[in-house]
Amino acid sequence: MASEILCTRFGRLFQNDYASKYMFGVYRHLTSGEVLTALRPFYFTVHPDLFGQFPSERAINENSLQVLSSFLEGIQQNRYTRPTTVKFFLKPQKTVGQVTLKSVQINLVPQDVRKTVLTILASCNLPTTYVDKITPQPSPPPRKRDLDFREKVRKHYGDYEYKTHTRVKMEEIRKAKEDETLMEWLERGVAEAARAKTTANRPIVDEIERLREELIGRLGITEVLWDCGWNVAHFRGCLLSFKALVEQHDDIVKHLKGRRLVFGNDTGVTLDGQILLNRGEVRHNWLDFIKNVWKDDIVLQSVPAFEKAVSQVLRDIKVARRKFQPIKMAKQYEVNLRRLTTALIDYQGRRGYPKTWPESLNDFEIVVESEAGPLMVSPTGQFIVPSSCPSFLLVNFITDNMQQAADLLQQYKSHKYIEAELQRQCKAALKLADLRKDDNITPTLMIKCCDQLLARKEQLKPLLEGSYLYITNYYSVMSDGQICIPWNFRF
Repeated sequence: MASEILCTRFGRLFQNDYASKYMFGVYRHLTSGEVLTALRPFYFTVHPDLFGQFPSERAINENSLQVLSSFLEGIQQNRYTRPTTVKFFLKPQKTVGQVTLKSVQINLVPQDVRKTVLTILASCNLPTTYVDKITPQPSPPPRKRDLDFREKVRKHYGDYEYKTHTRVKMEEIRKAKEDETLMEWLERGVAEAARAKTTANRPIVDEIERLREELIGRLGITEVLWDCGWNVAHFRGCLLSFKALVEQHDDIVKHLKGRRLVFGNDTGVTLDGQILLNRGEVRHNWLDFIKNVWKDDIVLQSVPAFEKAVSQVLRDIKVARRKFQPIKMAKQYEVNLRRLTTALIDYQGRRGYPKTWPESLNDFEIVVESEAGPLMVSPTGQFIVPSSCPSFLLVNFITDNMQQAADLLQQYKSHKYIEAELQRQCKAALKLADLRKDDNITPTLMIKCCDQLLARKEQLKPLLEGSYLYITNYYSVMSDGQICIPWNFRF
């Protein structure tokens, strides 16, 4: 199934492209440059550098910017993107004798880029003049099957304003959940429901393991992974389809031997050399890609040279990958590296770097991101740079944030070992079947979460024993029985 509709108690959020396109209208995507320009007032309002005196709020904004960047990149590339809510603190306001902080919650629902940008700006009461001046391209006339689909939806939901209703109800849910504690949530029978779902899905999980082992043995691949928000039943479906493909085309074995195979939201070769297959595509498309995977491998082999070019032009700075990020494709990454290198060479030739810079920047790390991302220092001390960032702005940013980046890098080196040990302790103390976390949960946040779990282990163990616990930003029980809790839960 190429798309899905997720249901909530108060309505349905249409996440499939087919439904959103014809229910709510289509506009052309804003270009990456237009997105960056439109969101510049937003970045200036929530940038972590504004919160030097508020470390907790700063960490929340840094984490939320990472989530937002990944979300924007996903919808720009037409990948399946889960709805999420991010929290931002706005620039401190000075009043008589004190400094006040205001926060906003931004509900990100997969839709076109234009609407997402407008949602972000409106949530912070920022002007939308720039976006409003960009003329939208209207939808093409709907086809008969699209009109039929729209009529079915209208009959099912009645003649009220669907989007307004959904937004109001989701806000009610959000406010209720903010006041809920972990114990209250678990004591509502969540643990029992999770165990029931885990038991019900056990045959599927066992079959997945059998299919994995069979494919690994037959193809000589190193691992088969699932990197998608859909449940295990979809993973089994992908494995069965892929097994059928292998049985019909033995010649694809030579293209896969020694590789890691991942079913996810895109098709291509990742920066780690993994072969990624879109879980929604037909087998024929998988076959075409696998037979031509050598073309992507050529791009992958050229990536180190482009990274070295960025490093050389920035005084031997280490070009790294973000410590916690979604899968990134090699082709787009090469384009991003080339663009930033060109801008920096031009700047160096015209101005030269500041005299305050050390002779070498090899103690620092830079991560080159998509064009629409924020310019920031990550919680792990890396300079996160959108490839479209003007060179003068990047140079000034590095100059102003060198000490902070050095401090955070050192902190991360120690925290990652502490995090690993605390995760091990939590898993053992609560007798969990597994304990994992979302990519955007940094070691610092995970340490705080694990400390809280261990401090209440006596109360939590009876409720969580044998569970698959996933640390993220929300409460949920997945269809396969996995329990999701926010890292900053209240007890």
